[in-house]
Amino acid sequence: MTGFSGIWVPMVTPFFNGQVDLAAASRLAKHLEEQGADGLIVCGTTGESATLSQTEQHQLLAAVIQAVSKNYPVAFGISGNNTAEVIEAAAALNDIPIAALLVSAPYYVRPSQSGILQHFEAIAAASRHPVIIYNIPYRTGVAIELATIKALSLNPQFAAIKESGGGQIEAIYQIINETPLKFLSGEDHLIFITSCMGGHGAIAAAAHIRPDLYKKMLRYIQEGNLAAARIIDLQLRPLIKLLFSEPNPAVIKAALAMQGLIHDELRLPMTPASAETKSKLSTLLAEISAI
Repeated sequence: MTGFSGIWVPMVTPFFNGQVDLAAASRLAKHLEEQGADGLIVCGTTGESATLSQTEQHQLLAAVIQAVSKNYPVAFGISGNNTAEVIEAAAALNDIPIAALLVSAPYYVRPSQSGILQHFEAIAAASRHPVIIYNIPYRTGVAIELATIKALSLNPQFAAIKESGGGQIEAIYQIINETPLKFLSGEDHLIFITSCMGGHGAIAAAAHIRPDLYKKMLRYIQEGNLAAARIIDLQLRPLIKLLFSEPNPAVIKAALAMQGLIHDELRLPMTPASAETKSKLSTLLAEISAI
């Protein structure tokens, strides 16, 4: 089992002429590994997974696994509000060498905490892989409350949490200090803060760009050199803000296209970044590349 720490990147899904660009996905996965990302997530929200068929999702996963080194960790995102269907999707991955499943709470239906708990437990029971709990209430419509997170953490199959709950500091503190879960920030602008609190890293879409800087920041924090870590945090903040100034992953895809890694193409209802944002992005990318 991987350590579920450091900087993981939830990969965008490259498209070209309306089709999943598997060759570009392979190149991007290898690029991110070489740039120092500690692991990859395929078919997360940033990967526009809601627009992909199951066949496309599995083809994408296979291409990424083949592109990276043998033991390099690749996790896979699954979600849904029909527990039976999510169980089926999880079981279908049992023979695929992934590091973990990234599982969010059921969206739209807004179940009770008991329903959320049973949903996660049923998925874990059907899977032979570790599970990363994904708390992102502004997308799902329901938060995974602290008591539910603590209950799930009693099962060692739940190995980590991607926390995108809006920066509730007391809840973050309790997850880090009162559960065995590896804490991975899902709020890119809070990586410095949560790491100083004892967090273990992040699943950070912004880390498509210069993941080495995020890793360097984490290393400084672990060494107790907070002044140096804060300098990197301050350097990264303008880019993080711009990358999420339009619906994700539009601006990240624009940045990767500027680097020649993918085509600047999304699937509806997602649309490319505006010309104004791209102009600002070009300037910031030059500044970040110079660090």
